[in-house]
Amino acid sequence: MSLPERGREHDEIIRQLETLRVDDAKWRDGRTFGLVYDGGPEVHAIAEAAASMYLHENALNTLAMPSLGEIQRQVVGSMAELLHGDEAAGFMTSGGTESILMAVKSARERAREQRGIDRGEIVLADSAHAAFHKGAHYFGLDTIVVPVAADYRCDIAAMAGAITDRTVLVVGSAPQYPQGVIDPIEELAALATAVDANMHVDACMGGFILPFMERLGEEIPLWDFRVPGVTTISLDVHKLGYAPKGASIILHRSKNLRRYQTYTFDDWLGGFYASPSMQGSRSGQPMASAWAVMQRLGLDGYERLTRTTIDTARKIREGVHAIDGLTIVGKPVAQLMAITIADGWHERLDIFAVGDALAERGWYLDRQHRPDSLHATISNGNVPVADQFLADLADSVAATLGQAANDRSTSYATLE
Repeated sequence: MSLPERGREHDEIIRQLETLRVDDAKWRDGRTFGLVYDGGPEVHAIAEAAASMYLHENALNTLAMPSLGEIQRQVVGSMAELLHGDEAAGFMTSGGTESILMAVKSARERAREQRGIDRGEIVLADSAHAAFHKGAHYFGLDTIVVPVAADYRCDIAAMAGAITDRTVLVVGSAPQYPQGVIDPIEELAALATAVDANMHVDACMGGFILPFMERLGEEIPLWDFRVPGVTTISLDVHKLGYAPKGASIILHRSKNLRRYQTYTFDDWLGGFYASPSMQGSRSGQPMASAWAVMQRLGLDGYERLTRTTIDTARKIREGVHAIDGLTIVGKPVAQLMAITIADGWHERLDIFAVGDALAERGWYLDRQHRPDSLHATISNGNVPVADQFLADLADSVAATLGQAANDRSTSYATLE
């Protein structure tokens, strides 16, 4: 498609955008379990107002735009306090992947400086996010992948056996994405400490729900900076923090450790250059929207959203177990779950066929494998439609008995 010879009218462009998105997942109706997390009208209103104010602002140079520097300090500082990082420091990034990339880069730089390791290794379970492999690829590290234990958490004995004098980073998740279980962070941190490696906790999914579950009296295993040896934590404001997309945080235990994240270059005609992330220019819009949403909700707002989200997740899990032929993989702790076929039903039922039937009814769930399953991230937007989802799930099971889907793909990607 070429650019138009003459600029088009405003209303015509908006009409075409509306047409283009007609087949997009219907997150506004609560019919997606992931991708977009809906905090409700009050959250939309403040996020959109802040986005409009900062639509064109650039966080490349916070000396020129000090408001963005202050916004970043407040967002990072408030979450460092919530995660018991008395001396923690960090930066905002564009998302969980970039936060993880920066954790990988920081581990590499520290190991090079302090341990003389040129090409290090990352030790991680096969449940850890693919972004760690992306980071290893980008930054010249090797990955040592260990299968999860029977409960889908990191297998501590296997992880211990994989650690060598080249290990620069040990990875745990709180919770991990595929099945929603929390890895044994205390044991993993002890393994990392024993070889002076970094320990990263991927809390992109849990960072804005686990602290509030704990405040509500739920029992959560230790996973944050209260655990000795944890050096970095990633958490996404644009997931259960309910901010628009483009807002994540990486926290380091101290400012001294944070320095390994920042890239600096002082031999450029343009002057001294320093960048804390993969980006140079950074949009101020997601930063301001994230700050505004966090301020609008406050602790009580997040506790309210967490309570309804966790109650709905438990309701859906109970509803899945009540449907003959279905079960939940592992024992998820918070808002994540993977729905699969129960033992004894694999000859009669195919979870991907069930997923196709759900899609025909307007629901969107991601596919996973090992085992084949449908992945759901419950959030506030799903609360009003939970009963309808369970009814449609039961109908989809009944409608697909004896059928199997030909398409076995499990893509979570942007490919052309």
